[in-house]
Amino acid sequence: MLKSVAVEDSVGMVLPHDITEIVKDVKKGVAFQKGHVIRPGDIEHLKRLGKDNIYVISLTASEIHENDAASILAQCLAGRGVEFLNNPEEGKIALKAGLAGLLRINKESLYRFNMLGEVMCSTLHDNTPVEKGETVAATRLIPLVGSRDLIAQAEKIALSSTPVVEVLALKKVKIGLVITGNEVFYGRIEDRFEEVLRAKAKTLGSEILLVRRAPDDKSVIAREISYCINQGAELVVTSGGMSVDPDDVTREGILETGATDVVYGTPVLPGAMFLSGMIGKVPVLGLPACGMYHKITVFDLVLPKILIGQKIGRKEFAELGHGGLCRNCKVCQYPVCNFGK
Repeated sequence: MLKSVAVEDSVGMVLPHDITEIVKDVKKGVAFQKGHVIRPGDIEHLKRLGKDNIYVISLTASEIHENDAASILAQCLAGRGVEFLNNPEEGKIALKAGLAGLLRINKESLYRFNMLGEVMCSTLHDNTPVEKGETVAATRLIPLVGSRDLIAQAEKIALSSTPVVEVLALKKVKIGLVITGNEVFYGRIEDRFEEVLRAKAKTLGSEILLVRRAPDDKSVIAREISYCINQGAELVVTSGGMSVDPDDVTREGILETGATDVVYGTPVLPGAMFLSGMIGKVPVLGLPACGMYHKITVFDLVLPKILIGQKIGRKEFAELGHGGLCRNCKVCQYPVCNFGK
């Protein structure tokens, strides 16, 4: 229950909410915090902020203040790898990544939560790589005072399935790299795949265990892949030989190892001729030549998912089509862009 009081009559009263001050191009922040006891010297300042009247709150048992609501909402939205300070600012709480990893959003629950109307949660895109401390979501009650029943509904939705917001740690794996192609195997050109993939693995906390080279011979390729696995590789990546030329037999070599769950071809550019499969419990990824000269490809979208244990199949590939067109910006800003979102 809200009661409006003329600001001149408010001395000694307690503010029930933060009052924000905005100065163009200078600042936006709290001028008077919730709980502030109004003093005679505050009157002119409040008037400059457009506050000829202020509210006094008298809550009923069925009502809840925005700050108390934000605390409840943040608690029920935050899953694994998500942290927040239980100290609402202007009625809002930011959820932050508690670790570096892959952000996962339960989009269906988020939609149902936001359909309630007077509560909100905004997030970064699902499957966004994030750093520790990065803000990944924010929530609040939209009105100053809301219904406790509404908050209970929001809480029930958020807790009804997998967490709405979570950050999953990437497994650190040892990678076997098999570089294919006669041109590299016979020393006709210098290989550039290894340095690229070593850098990508290091960024994600993994390492290249060993590097093998194979000519355009499917049996040799299969043998080198198996060798990597026998040496302890927990993930195998092949580079090159994924196109349609007669000499491009890397895919056949992968199949010759007995690989299962093999899916070839994605609706992503760059990376249409990418392959994913399993050799026993070891994932195998076939990276086309685009991985050597494009900074970000489908490989960068799929590898983090592999590292959180997600199964990759035709469905997961097909879902990448929406947002799967790289803009090839002059200065790459990934993951702060639409690619893979």
